[in-house]
Amino acid sequence: MRETLILLPGWGLDGAVLQPLAAALNPDMQVHVQVPALPRLGSAAAADWLDELDTRLPHDCWLAGWSLGGMLAAALAARRGERCRGLITLASNACFVASETWPTAMPTQTYAAFYEGCQDNASATLKRFAMLCAQGGADARGLSRQLQGHLAAAEEPALLAGLRLLASLDNRAALTTFAGPQLHLLAEHDGLVPAAAGDALLALLPTGEVDVLEACGHAFVREQADVVATLMLDFIREVCDV
Repeated sequence: MRETLILLPGWGLDGAVLQPLAAALNPDMQVHVQVPALPRLGSAAAADWLDELDTRLPHDCWLAGWSLGGMLAAALAARRGERCRGLITLASNACFVASETWPTAMPTQTYAAFYEGCQDNASATLKRFAMLCAQGGADARGLSRQLQGHLAAAEEPALLAGLRLLASLDNRAALTTFAGPQLHLLAEHDGLVPAAAGDALLALLPTGEVDVLEACGHAFVREQADVVATLMLDFIREVCDV
Protein backbone atom coordinates (compact mmCIF):
# COMPACT_ATOMS: atom_id res chain seq x y z
CA MET A 1 0.00 0.00 0.00
CA ARG A 2 1.33 3.41 -0.95
CA GLU A 3 1.23 5.87 1.95
CA THR A 4 0.41 9.56 1.53
CA LEU A 5 2.40 11.99 3.68
CA ILE A 6 1.40 15.62 4.15
CA LEU A 7 4.39 17.82 5.03
CA LEU A 8 3.40 21.25 6.38
CA PRO A 9 5.94 24.12 6.37
CA GLY A 10 6.57 26.46 9.28
CA TRP A 11 5.93 30.12 9.96
CA GLY A 12 7.58 32.70 7.74
CA LEU A 13 8.93 30.38 5.04
CA ASP A 14 7.31 28.99 1.90
CA GLY A 15 6.75 25.31 1.21
CA ALA A 16 9.64 25.16 -1.27
CA VAL A 17 12.05 25.23 1.66
CA LEU A 18 11.00 21.63 2.36
CA GLN A 19 11.48 20.35 -1.19
CA PRO A 20 14.89 18.71 -0.47
CA LEU A 21 13.23 16.74 2.32
CA ALA A 22 10.21 15.92 0.14
CA ALA A 23 12.55 14.64 -2.58
CA ALA A 24 14.53 12.55 -0.09
CA LEU A 25 11.28 10.97 1.12
CA ASN A 26 10.53 9.63 -2.35
CA PRO A 27 13.47 7.32 -3.19
CA ASP A 28 11.28 4.46 -4.34
CA MET A 29 7.93 6.27 -4.74
CA GLN A 30 6.38 4.14 -1.99
CA VAL A 31 5.47 7.30 -0.07
CA HIS A 32 3.58 10.03 -1.88
CA VAL A 33 4.58 13.41 -0.37
CA GLN A 34 2.56 16.61 -0.60
CA VAL A 35 3.82 19.99 0.65
CA PRO A 36 0.77 22.28 0.84
CA ALA A 37 0.97 25.93 1.84
CA LEU A 38 -0.18 26.96 5.28
CA PRO A 39 -3.40 28.98 5.47
CA ARG A 40 -3.02 32.75 5.13
CA LEU A 41 -5.53 33.98 7.64
CA GLY A 42 -5.96 37.17 9.60
CA SER A 43 -7.43 35.07 12.40
CA ALA A 44 -5.22 33.54 15.07
CA ALA A 45 -7.91 31.09 16.20
CA ALA A 46 -6.61 27.54 15.94
CA ALA A 47 -10.06 26.29 14.93
CA ASP A 48 -10.03 28.51 11.83
CA TRP A 49 -6.63 27.20 10.71
CA LEU A 50 -7.61 23.60 11.39
CA ASP A 51 -10.95 24.00 9.59
CA GLU A 52 -9.16 25.16 6.44
CA LEU A 53 -6.52 22.46 6.62
CA ASP A 54 -9.10 19.77 7.31
CA THR A 55 -11.03 20.86 4.24
CA ARG A 56 -7.99 21.06 1.95
CA LEU A 57 -5.96 18.02 2.99
CA PRO A 58 -6.75 14.41 2.11
CA HIS A 59 -7.95 12.08 4.84
CA ASP A 60 -6.45 8.75 5.87
CA CYS A 61 -2.90 10.01 5.38
CA TRP A 62 0.15 10.71 7.51
CA LEU A 63 0.36 14.23 8.89
CA ALA A 64 3.80 15.78 9.35
CA GLY A 65 5.14 19.28 9.71
CA TRP A 66 8.03 21.49 10.61
CA SER A 67 7.82 23.98 13.49
CA LEU A 68 4.36 25.65 13.32
CA GLY A 69 3.47 23.11 10.63
CA GLY A 70 4.22 20.33 13.11
CA MET A 71 2.03 21.91 15.76
CA LEU A 72 -0.84 22.21 13.28
CA ALA A 73 -0.28 18.62 12.14
CA ALA A 74 -0.50 17.44 15.76
CA ALA A 75 -3.71 19.36 16.41
CA LEU A 76 -5.25 18.10 13.19
CA ALA A 77 -4.21 14.52 13.93
CA ALA A 78 -6.02 14.70 17.26
CA ARG A 79 -9.09 16.12 15.56
CA ARG A 80 -9.10 13.40 12.89
CA GLY A 81 -8.32 10.52 15.22
CA GLU A 82 -8.55 7.22 13.37
CA ARG A 83 -8.74 9.11 10.06
CA CYS A 84 -5.05 10.03 10.49
CA ARG A 85 -2.52 7.28 9.71
CA GLY A 86 0.18 8.75 11.93
CA LEU A 87 1.93 11.93 13.08
CA ILE A 88 5.50 13.16 12.61
CA THR A 89 6.69 16.53 13.92
CA LEU A 90 10.01 18.19 13.11
CA ALA A 91 11.48 20.86 15.40
CA SER A 92 8.06 21.29 16.94
CA ASN A 93 7.00 21.70 20.56
CA ALA A 94 3.79 21.01 22.45
CA CYS A 95 3.77 24.70 23.41
CA PHE A 96 5.90 27.22 21.53
CA VAL A 97 6.04 29.81 24.32
CA ALA A 98 7.13 28.86 27.83
CA SER A 99 4.83 28.87 30.84
CA GLU A 100 5.00 27.66 34.43
CA THR A 101 3.53 24.34 33.39
CA TRP A 102 5.64 23.99 30.20
CA PRO A 103 9.00 25.71 30.78
CA THR A 104 10.90 23.96 27.96
CA ALA A 105 9.94 26.47 25.27
CA MET A 106 10.73 29.97 24.04
CA PRO A 107 10.86 32.53 26.89
CA THR A 108 7.88 34.89 26.90
CA GLN A 109 10.14 37.97 26.71
CA THR A 110 11.88 36.61 23.62
CA TYR A 111 8.55 35.93 21.93
CA ALA A 112 7.19 39.38 22.84
CA ALA A 113 10.24 41.10 21.39
CA PHE A 114 9.98 39.02 18.21
CA TYR A 115 6.29 39.85 17.81
CA GLU A 116 6.96 43.55 18.32
CA GLY A 117 9.74 43.39 15.73
CA CYS A 118 7.36 41.84 13.21
CA GLN A 119 4.88 44.64 13.84
CA ASP A 120 7.55 47.29 13.31
CA ASN A 121 9.39 45.74 10.36
CA ALA A 122 8.12 42.42 9.05
CA SER A 123 10.80 42.11 6.35
CA ALA A 124 13.70 42.56 8.77
CA THR A 125 12.08 40.18 11.24
CA LEU A 126 11.74 37.46 8.60
CA LYS A 127 15.45 37.77 7.80
CA ARG A 128 16.28 37.54 11.48
CA PHE A 129 14.04 34.49 11.71
CA ALA A 130 15.96 32.82 8.88
CA MET A 131 19.19 33.40 10.80
CA LEU A 132 17.68 31.93 13.98
CA CYS A 133 16.54 28.86 12.04
CA ALA A 134 20.07 28.38 10.66
CA GLN A 135 21.72 28.85 14.06
CA GLY A 136 23.40 25.68 15.29
CA GLY A 137 23.97 24.26 11.82
CA ALA A 138 27.36 23.24 10.45
CA ASP A 139 27.26 26.12 7.95
CA ALA A 140 24.89 28.56 9.61
CA ARG A 141 25.78 31.44 7.30
CA GLY A 142 25.23 29.48 4.10
CA LEU A 143 22.06 27.89 5.46
CA SER A 144 20.71 31.31 6.42
CA ARG A 145 21.24 32.54 2.86
CA GLN A 146 19.33 29.53 1.54
CA LEU A 147 16.44 30.14 3.92
CA GLN A 148 16.28 33.83 3.03
CA GLY A 149 15.53 32.73 -0.52
CA HIS A 150 12.35 31.08 0.79
CA LEU A 151 10.88 33.83 2.96
CA ALA A 152 7.10 33.83 2.84
CA ALA A 153 5.36 36.48 0.78
CA ALA A 154 2.52 36.70 3.29
CA GLU A 155 1.19 40.10 4.25
CA GLU A 156 1.87 41.43 7.74
CA PRO A 157 -1.62 40.61 9.16
CA ALA A 158 -1.17 36.93 8.24
CA LEU A 159 2.37 36.86 9.67
CA LEU A 160 1.18 38.38 12.95
CA ALA A 161 -1.78 36.02 13.09
CA GLY A 162 0.61 33.11 12.65
CA LEU A 163 2.74 34.34 15.53
CA ARG A 164 -0.30 34.73 17.78
CA LEU A 165 -1.33 31.23 16.82
CA LEU A 166 2.12 29.95 17.78
CA ALA A 167 1.78 31.57 21.19
CA SER A 168 -1.71 30.23 21.83
CA LEU A 169 -1.45 26.63 20.58
CA ASP A 170 -1.23 24.11 23.41
CA ASN A 171 -1.00 20.59 22.01
CA ARG A 172 -0.48 18.71 25.23
CA ALA A 173 -4.00 17.26 25.19
CA ALA A 174 -3.81 16.60 21.45
CA LEU A 175 -0.56 14.62 21.75
CA THR A 176 -1.88 12.69 24.72
CA THR A 177 -5.18 11.74 23.14
CA PHE A 178 -4.03 10.90 19.60
CA ALA A 179 -3.75 7.12 19.65
CA GLY A 180 -1.95 6.71 16.32
CA PRO A 181 1.81 6.31 15.86
CA GLN A 182 3.88 9.41 16.67
CA LEU A 183 7.48 10.40 15.92
CA HIS A 184 8.89 13.71 17.14
CA LEU A 185 12.33 14.86 15.94
CA LEU A 186 14.16 17.74 17.64
CA ALA A 187 17.56 19.41 17.10
CA GLU A 188 20.40 19.57 19.61
CA HIS A 189 21.25 23.25 18.99
CA ASP A 190 17.79 24.60 18.10
CA GLY A 191 17.51 28.31 18.94
CA LEU A 192 13.69 28.28 18.79
CA VAL A 193 12.58 24.92 20.21
CA PRO A 194 14.90 23.72 23.00
CA ALA A 195 16.09 20.14 22.76
CA ALA A 196 15.12 19.74 26.41
CA ALA A 197 11.52 19.66 25.23
CA GLY A 198 12.25 16.10 24.12
CA ASP A 199 12.10 14.72 27.66
CA ALA A 200 8.92 16.66 28.36
CA LEU A 201 7.32 15.34 25.17
CA LEU A 202 8.35 11.78 25.95
CA ALA A 203 6.81 12.02 29.42
CA LEU A 204 3.60 13.31 27.84
CA LEU A 205 3.14 10.55 25.27
CA PRO A 206 1.40 7.28 26.12
CA THR A 207 3.30 5.76 23.20
CA GLY A 208 5.52 7.26 20.53
CA GLU A 209 9.12 8.08 19.80
CA VAL A 210 11.16 11.23 20.44
CA ASP A 211 14.67 11.66 19.03
CA VAL A 212 17.14 14.55 19.17
CA LEU A 213 19.43 15.00 16.17
CA GLU A 214 22.96 16.05 17.08
CA ALA A 215 25.01 18.97 15.74
CA CYS A 216 22.15 20.81 14.03
CA GLY A 217 19.60 23.56 14.58
CA HIS A 218 15.99 24.39 13.76
CA ALA A 219 16.55 24.08 10.00
CA PHE A 220 17.79 20.48 10.18
CA VAL A 221 14.90 19.64 7.85
CA ARG A 222 16.93 21.26 5.09
CA GLU A 223 20.51 20.83 6.29
CA GLN A 224 20.08 17.13 7.11
CA ALA A 225 17.24 16.28 4.73
CA ASP A 226 18.59 12.81 3.91
CA VAL A 227 19.03 11.87 7.57
CA VAL A 228 15.58 13.16 8.49
CA ALA A 229 13.98 11.37 5.54
CA THR A 230 15.60 8.07 6.53
CA LEU A 231 14.30 8.37 10.10
CA MET A 232 10.81 9.23 8.85
CA LEU A 233 10.70 6.44 6.28
CA ASP A 234 12.01 3.85 8.73
CA PHE A 235 9.29 4.85 11.18
CA ILE A 236 6.53 4.69 8.56
CA ARG A 237 7.74 1.33 7.27
CA GLU A 238 7.93 -0.08 10.78
CA VAL A 239 4.36 0.98 11.47
CA CYS A 240 2.83 0.19 8.09
CA ASP A 241 5.18 -2.42 6.68
CA VAL A 242 5.37 -0.36 3.47
